[in-house]
Amino acid sequence: MSGALLQLDQVSRLFGGLVAVDKLSFDLFEGDILSIIGPNGAGKTTAFNLISNIFPPSDGEIRFQGQVINGLPMHKIADGGIARTFQNLRIFPNLSVRENVLVGLARTNKTSIMSTILRLRSHRHEERRLAADADKLLELMELADVADQMARNLPYGSQRRVEIARALATDPQIVMLDEPAAGMNPAEIAELMILIRRLRDALNKTILLVEHHMSLVMDVSDRIVVMDQGKKIVEGQPQEIRNDPRVIEAYLGSVPV
Repeated sequence: MSGALLQLDQVSRLFGGLVAVDKLSFDLFEGDILSIIGPNGAGKTTAFNLISNIFPPSDGEIRFQGQVINGLPMHKIADGGIARTFQNLRIFPNLSVRENVLVGLARTNKTSIMSTILRLRSHRHEERRLAADADKLLELMELADVADQMARNLPYGSQRRVEIARALATDPQIVMLDEPAAGMNPAEIAELMILIRRLRDALNKTILLVEHHMSLVMDVSDRIVVMDQGKKIVEGQPQEIRNDPRVIEAYLGSVPV
């Protein structure tokens, strides 16, 4: 064991005759911001889906805190301390911003069904605690001013922050962000850079990031894993990745940095 918080050890995923992820290995250590980059179809989001068990690996092991999590139900992985966002925005558009965050906080509700039905004192106390926790997250994500607005009415970048806030509401150790900058304008991307660092530095979260926006990746990452055609071709610090000829050939040569 390497002492890593999350380990992928020779993980593969086949869809029929297609090898989407091919013997992928990397370690994610507590407090890391680790980014996975690569061209479209490289297997980045598939790797995320394997970790969160949207589908299980065909081969290899995924370990979280030293325990194999291959095949665990998705809710068990989330309960264990791994939360994620998705490439395509997934919020509850017809709920308020605060209600979206409260959905994420529901798993921390400690009252019984009977207490909730009868609205006993313990239930009312828990409601106040959840509301206070939601407000703290909204403040952190700079969403307090729009807490009571319908999520669908927010600008796209703010909707992305709602999704991240809901993921944080489950109190995860690892936050997996799947292309959070997709569709954002330059000002929103600059705010996202600050936010990702804040998640690590203020909330002590470990971040696993899939992203195409190279300026963001190079700015926030401690280490970068580069994938191409399902395989890891190189891993290293941002400056090493920027100058690696294999990366330039596979990816960076056609993408402005």
